[in-house]
Amino acid sequence: MTFLAHEAAVRAAFATPSRRQFLNQLGAGFGTLGLTAVLADAGRLAAAEAPAPLSPLSPLAPRLPHFAPRAKRVIQLFMPGGPSQVDTFDHKPALAANAGQRPTLVDRRSLRNTKGGLMPSPFGFKQYGAAGKWVSDIFPRVAGCVDDICFVHSMHTDLPEHASAILMMNLGHLQPTRPSLGAWLVYGLGSENRNLPGFVAMSPRAQPRGTLANWGSAFLPGAYAGTYVNVAQMKPDAVVAHLRNASLLPAAQLQQADLLARLNRLHLERSEQDAQLEASIESMELAFRMQTAVPEVFDTAGETKETLDLYGPGEFAKSCLLARRLVEQGVRVVQLSHSIDGYDIAWDTGHDDIARGHAALARACDQGIAGLLADLKRRGLLDETLVVWGGEFGRAPTSEGAKGRDHDHYGFTVWMAGGGVKPGTSYGATDEFGLSAVENRVHVHDLHATILHLMGLDHERLTFRYSGRDYRLTDVAGSVIRGVLK
Repeated sequence: MTFLAHEAAVRAAFATPSRRQFLNQLGAGFGTLGLTAVLADAGRLAAAEAPAPLSPLSPLAPRLPHFAPRAKRVIQLFMPGGPSQVDTFDHKPALAANAGQRPTLVDRRSLRNTKGGLMPSPFGFKQYGAAGKWVSDIFPRVAGCVDDICFVHSMHTDLPEHASAILMMNLGHLQPTRPSLGAWLVYGLGSENRNLPGFVAMSPRAQPRGTLANWGSAFLPGAYAGTYVNVAQMKPDAVVAHLRNASLLPAAQLQQADLLARLNRLHLERSEQDAQLEASIESMELAFRMQTAVPEVFDTAGETKETLDLYGPGEFAKSCLLARRLVEQGVRVVQLSHSIDGYDIAWDTGHDDIARGHAALARACDQGIAGLLADLKRRGLLDETLVVWGGEFGRAPTSEGAKGRDHDHYGFTVWMAGGGVKPGTSYGATDEFGLSAVENRVHVHDLHATILHLMGLDHERLTFRYSGRDYRLTDVAGSVIRGVLK
């Protein structure tokens, strides 16, 4: 039986509540569902009906959270390379008063290249908003959003090495053997859009160090992994690799799908419950549906000039606009990594020249970030979208050479906006020079527990059994940061 020969059976089956009954009646497996939806959406079926929702048995079907969520979606603005807290959002006037000195408080031998004395920030700081938050001059537009932001100044992590720290921030683990934050969220909550991935990872240029692991699903079913988008190309048919099949016409694809559907049915008859096959089938169905959905959501030609001007020029600004468009369409998690030509850890330019490197990087993303926050707010999306900004660690207040700073994992800043956090507030603090978190210290596990909590998930209950034990994003640690919640 060919795909077109049982079109009538497909329509009748849409009203059938049981997926297994549907398969028995149809006799062609899961693959046909995806193709039928694609053809119906494109108007290629006579009297096409509205696309059917995801089956409750689908790994991407929406699921109820553990409790009422504050946020429905997450946008992670990831700044790999280590933005310097004392040159961005953690104002430390004591650096200027003690320039060149090396007090005991900052004499940490584990910081390999920080033999020099305290180095004042080359940037000025001003207070902004009703909250009077201090922000560096290199982020003038983000500074205008401080009344919507909750700063966490007391972050710390385990190692001052890029690859491991990036994995810790994205996976909650130092090795690339665990599911990413985005994969855990989609596993726990499912997807809100049947035609787009639940988790999209983007970067304007190079992929961040660790590449696939940063948005991978590891031992979770493959349906929960992120889909990577190369934003530099900015063409709807090119941003997602292999979106179109250049070798096969649609008719030939239908023939292949029909064969796969028959094979799927044979497999399922032998194994009624097969999570891996279920995830594979869902991935194939999603791939078919994405052929029509992706070009639409990535095509910004219909945006008004006002909106385009709000985000500003440049690849990162366009990426921020795409992040808004994706969450607006129900994508659960968007990870946007900042990168520059040939440099996957952009903010690591701080080794050589903080003044030049950080100023250029902030200039490239400042307007886009501010535009994203303003656009989400005016569209009524900020309250249900959690925006998280930060890198894998910070930078030492002491000098490395004449103009640079080395890594600092003892204390750094991240900030959150929307999604149930207290706006216009700060939580925790580093010491007077900005090296180490000393007040209300927050580990990466605590940050992850809080993100899950804001999405309605208990980090201790969101587990997956693998290799004889129950795993979770926060491993065996982590506490919700109650002080940042509304």
